Amino acid sequence: MANTLGDIQTVLRIRPFRRLWTVLGLASFGDWLAIFATAGFAQSLFDDPAAKGAAFSATIVLRLLPSLVLGPVAGVFADRFDRRKTMAACDTARFLLIASVPTVYLITDNTAVTVAWLAIAQLCIEGAVLIWSPAKEAAVPNLLPPEKYEAANQLSLATTYGIAPPLAFAVLAVLERGSAVWSNLGTWAEPMVIALYLTAAMFAILAVTVYFFIPQISGRIGRAAAKTSSVWHDFVEGWSYLRTSERVRGLIVGMLGAFSGAGILIGVGTVYATTLDAGEAAFYTLAVFLFLGLGCGIAFGPKLIGELSRLRWFGMSIVLAGSGLALDAVAPHIVFSLIGSVVIGLGAGMAFLAGITLLQRETEDEIRGRMFAFIAVSARVILMVSMTVAAPLAGWQAARQLDLGFTEIQISMSRILLFVAAALVAWLGVTAFRSMDDKPGVPVFADLWSSLRGRPLTAPDPVAGNGFFVVFEGGEGAGKSTQAVKLAAWLKLRGYEAVLTREPGATDIGARIRSLVLDAPSQDRGGDSAPAPRAEALLFAADRAQHVDKVIRPALERGAVVVSDRYIDSSIAYQGSGRALGKDEIAWVSAWATGGLKPDLTVLLDVDPVNGLHRAKAGGAGDRLEQEQLDYHERVRETFLQLAAAEPRRYLVIEAGGTPDEIAATVRDTVAERLDIRAQTARTETGWPGLDSAKDATGNGDDPTDSTTAAKDYGWDTVAEEAGRP
Repeated sequence: MANTLGDIQTVLRIRPFRRLWTVLGLASFGDWLAIFATAGFAQSLFDDPAAKGAAFSATIVLRLLPSLVLGPVAGVFADRFDRRKTMAACDTARFLLIASVPTVYLITDNTAVTVAWLAIAQLCIEGAVLIWSPAKEAAVPNLLPPEKYEAANQLSLATTYGIAPPLAFAVLAVLERGSAVWSNLGTWAEPMVIALYLTAAMFAILAVTVYFFIPQISGRIGRAAAKTSSVWHDFVEGWSYLRTSERVRGLIVGMLGAFSGAGILIGVGTVYATTLDAGEAAFYTLAVFLFLGLGCGIAFGPKLIGELSRLRWFGMSIVLAGSGLALDAVAPHIVFSLIGSVVIGLGAGMAFLAGITLLQRETEDEIRGRMFAFIAVSARVILMVSMTVAAPLAGWQAARQLDLGFTEIQISMSRILLFVAAALVAWLGVTAFRSMDDKPGVPVFADLWSSLRGRPLTAPDPVAGNGFFVVFEGGEGAGKSTQAVKLAAWLKLRGYEAVLTREPGATDIGARIRSLVLDAPSQDRGGDSAPAPRAEALLFAADRAQHVDKVIRPALERGAVVVSDRYIDSSIAYQGSGRALGKDEIAWVSAWATGGLKPDLTVLLDVDPVNGLHRAKAGGAGDRLEQEQLDYHERVRETFLQLAAAEPRRYLVIEAGGTPDEIAATVRDTVAERLDIRAQTARTETGWPGLDSAKDATGNGDDPTDSTTAAKDYGWDTVAEEAGRP
């Protein structure tokens, strides 16, 4: 489970990062303050309300326009030049540009000149931001180990979007509230003028701090310093990397999909709010809940999802945001819309955090700046386009009432656009998930549920060969060993390499484990020699790990047919249910021990525990498991049947009451179909030394688990050797 607070404390102990985080916090505060102080200053230059609104909007738009021109090459600066010097130069430029705006106003006292210079300064400031941001993002991995990127990004994003904006608004509110006092001091003391000078001074301090006190930002220690290639070459190289790296491409597609949905949501927000009949404050209420969800996703997302793969988490978070948009699209009441807004924010916050962290991990230092610049530029463009298209469309048609009987929903173009956004975001989230999935074949929801409990599922280790894996399962006295030998012998006669094996005891280590888990407790030691239930489960898992690594997987990789007497299901049934240790827990341990290797066919020989135990003991005391109470074995049988019912295509369930030859014929038919064996023979007996005679002597095909009972040992070692057991 992620220890968010502990990880954050750890990264803050790293002095270079702590200084960079301080710089980031002040820069974020300065950015928010500069944006709204500049917009407010532009408004203060006019008296007409319409002109004030236009000035405010135009100032914001001017901050976005440079993305279209400078954005595509901004990342090249971060990768081509020293990042410390680049960031210091950008902070210096912002200091000079922001301070120049009120200075020009004070010197000229001319509105036209001030507005013209304000527009030029805004364009230049945004250009500096475009170069500064990817340099900062690309520098973080040079200060921290990879396992701390996520905590560092949590801290950075929480500062940028959770702490800096309220502080900026608070400063502006204080300045405005005291304007009646300060304005008497002269024009230079107007609230927005003071705010701009404060912001400029802040960036001057940042420039000094970055240049002189955080030399580690530069990175590339010991590498070739100067590049001889052109800026255009670096730009093309960045695009080539994006096309060839599937994971990075999936990251960017997913993040841009989330921004497109956000743009549509913002564009239709005010019109959509009117369809909820919740008053004029509905839009602002939805915005509050959206940012509440965003903050929760950033702050608590890693702890919430536990050990889930971050590559999977990214795609799932985007799909979650899409589901929130869908809920908003059909919400009949503002309560449901608020829930949808929280879900959107939660998914977007987690996707943003996961995306930034993964991009830092997946991209090389030499290319990282260009990738972050591409995202920054693309996000701005997509936001602008989606907002511009969605806003006028939202009010295109009048809303119509849809009576559902228990409630009415207003069907409007804004809701249709929200549903389109939901479908788009969900589709891009699924696309990103598939291109980045590091656990192919592992069920998504099962993995999520296991990760929430601290036991993530692992992707199966691939098997290089084309072998076939058959397992015989069942309770005591079902005849598994007899049928395993018969099948191996039959396959051998048809030219297959048949590897006959068993659990426990198929390896040298397994043989020692077998004696520990199956031998009856020693009476002279008071039964202390018997392993405890958890120890028993782990011993079986240890035997199975060795078994798979040394016997099963090598045989499958060379194309053999492996026939095993017992496998994972026995542990789930005997230890999970019989010992009440938990079926899911035992299944997880076994899956980890085997690298996720599953049988191609599991033959379950179902036998009534009373009859099975009578066969297995054959008049003796039986081994340690055979000595368990009847209800223990009934739980084992029930679990075997439940496992078979859950995966009917992988199981063949056979009543163990038939003769061994009848059962063997049924097994052969199924295996022949799976392996496409068409050649048949009339031979039904095995013909292997000791098997048939021992079978006839005992009258059944009991498992040879009691090595001390000669009547029950019907020549396993001899037959196993003949059948090709390694």
